[in-house]
Amino acid sequence: MALIPESEVRDVFGITEEQKALIKAFLQGAVYSWVKNRMGEQFAARDLVGGENFEWEGTPLYSLYEKHIGAGKGNDEAIEAAGKDVGWLMKAILSEDRRHFEVGRSGLTAGYRWVGNEP
Repeated sequence: MALIPESEVRDVFGITEEQKALIKAFLQGAVYSWVKNRMGEQFAARDLVGGENFEWEGTPLYSLYEKHIGAGKGNDEAIEAAGKDVGWLMKAILSEDRRHFEVGRSGLTAGYRWVGNEP
């Protein structure tokens, strides 16, 4: 496991394996870009796909929002639930990565920082 310290990783359900794989690839690209451009800085999922990057339509992340809308949630509730799903999927890709990431807190959410101690 590439998380320091090791911690729980949950799966996300209600989307296809193909959708999950696309989301993970999308998030991994965002993480690698962050690490390259902001080395040593802690990040959270919201830093990568929130704020000015919140518009998910046309990205693999949009399927998470659609899943929650399809389950009958209102817009705000679907956005919040999709954000939680993104957090779990990002944690999964970091735990599977060859790089090592230190787990911390970024406000009320999980935060991560590449520690660069790979063999």
